[in-house]
Amino acid sequence: MAWIKTIAVEQAEGRLKQLYAAVKTPEGHVDNILRVHSLRPRTLQAHLEIYKAALHSKPNALAPRERELVGVCVSLLNGCDYCVQHHQAGLARHLGDAALAEELAQASIGAGASEHFTEREAALCAYAQKLTQDPAGMQPADVQALREAGFDDAAILDVNQIVAYFAYANRTVNGLGVEVAGEPLGLHPDENKEGFEHG
Repeated sequence: MAWIKTIAVEQAEGRLKQLYAAVKTPEGHVDNILRVHSLRPRTLQAHLEIYKAALHSKPNALAPRERELVGVCVSLLNGCDYCVQHHQAGLARHLGDAALAEELAQASIGAGASEHFTEREAALCAYAQKLTQDPAGMQPADVQALREAGFDDAAILDVNQIVAYFAYANRTVNGLGVEVAGEPLGLHPDENKEGFEHG
C-alpha cells in the first residue's frame, strides 16, 4: 500500500478514527492517499481541507470536467500514476465516456489530439504545464493568457490552487510509494454537501 506504516480503518482510534469516518466511501473504504497520513492525523485533516476547497467546493469558476482535466494533466507531467488513475476515472465519470477521458488526458500534455479538447481547456492546461514544469519561469503573461481565454481573476486563482494541490498530492504519493491496490476510482466528495465523504 505504501513504503511507510499505515493504520488500518479497523485499528484507528481517536481523531484518526473520526477522520476516517468522515472520508470513507459508503462501503467503508478509505483511499490510500489519505491512509498514508495515518501516523499524523493533523496532515490528513489539512490534506482533506485543501483538496475539497480546491476541487470540490463552491464557488468554483471551473467546470468539474475542467478541474479533473487539470488534475490529470499535472499528474501525468509529474508521473503520478495513482492520481492519474483516480482523476482520469473522475473525468470519465463526468463525461460518461472512458475513451474520451483518455483522449483528453493525452491532449492535455500534448501527447495526442482531440476535437473535443476546447480552447479554454488548452489554455488551462498550458498554464498548468508551465507551472508544473517551470514554476520559477512563470510571468505575468501566463496569467494574461488565461484572461485572454476568458478567465477572470477568481477563475485564475481556482486553476492555480488545483495545480498547486496536485503538486502536493503527487509528491505525497510518489515520495511514499502509495499504490492504487484495487481502490474504487473516480469517487470524490459532493460539492453540494458539507463533509468529505467520498461517493
